Formats: sequence, structure tokens, C-alpha cells
Amino acid sequence: MTSNRPYLLRAVYQWICDNGLTPYIVVDAARPGVQVPPQAVNEGRVVLNLAPRAVASLEMGNETITFMARFGGASCAVNVPVAAVQAIYARENGQGMLLAEEAQGSAMPATDSPTASSTRTSAPSLQAVPATGFQDPTAEPAGDVDASADGGDPDKPRPKGKPTLRVIK
Repeated sequence: MTSNRPYLLRAVYQWICDNGLTPYIVVDAARPGVQVPPQAVNEGRVVLNLAPRAVASLEMGNETITFMARFGGASCAVNVPVAAVQAIYARENGQGMLLAEEAQGSAMPATDSPTASSTRTSAPSLQAVPATGFQDPTAEPAGDVDASADGGDPDKPRPKGKPTLRVIK
């Protein structure tokens, strides 16, 4: 099977744009085939703004992402292999996806012979990423928050009337 990485990138990109947010990708600049201006690289990585207003001729293919962008006022062609993308997220709220490290080359060996399967490493597992502002529903309320005010008891009926919004810090 082909890698699901380019499909996930396109889907998350579309989701971010559909919600009116700014899509950014984090790229491993040391990977072969990455073509970005050297001044944009910081600690071996580069963060690229893929917003439609920031790039021209964006093409998100199965192997590479290509577009034209301005760096320091100068227009530059950017070429990023899909395998070099480490994450895609919305600048405004950090929502997005961290992509697991993919072996360089193909994701799976082309042959299913016994020797090929015995040398195959296990597939990367999914890992939970803590969301910004996440509050554990089983945790005790912090500070002087009144736990009874939120209708925390599932057996207690909710008060009738106009709904209210409670801010949790």
C-alpha cells in the first residue's frame, strides 16, 4: 500500500483552511530533497506558512509539496518531500497533527517474503499529544472553583432557564 502521509497532510490542511485558520508545517530541513532558503532553517527545522494568501502555486502531491513563497521579500521556490514533514497545525490554536517518523525510502517493503517480514521493523504506534487547555474531567477542580455549580453530579437535574458559559482556567 502507498503511504497515508500525503493524504493525511492534505486532509488536515483542508480542515485548517475550512475553519479560517493558518496552516503551518514543520519540516526536517536535513532530509534529502528539502529545498528551502538556508536563512529560514532554525535548529535543523523550518516552519512554513501554507496559507493560500502566503504561497503561490501550491501543489501537495503524494511525494512532494511544492510552492512559491517570499522569504525576506525575495520570491523563492520551495520543494519539500512529504516524508520530511513532521507536523501540520493551525497557527492560531495549535490544533493539527504530529506525524510519526517514517523510514527513509518506502513505508513498507515491496515483497512479503518471510525474510522481508522478519527484517521489517514494527510500524510506528499512535501517541497521544496533550492539547492546549485540556482539563482532565476526573481531576479535582483547581483553586476556589465551586464544583457543584457546574452540575457535576450526574443524578442531579440541571437547572432550567437560560444557559450560561463557564470559563475554566
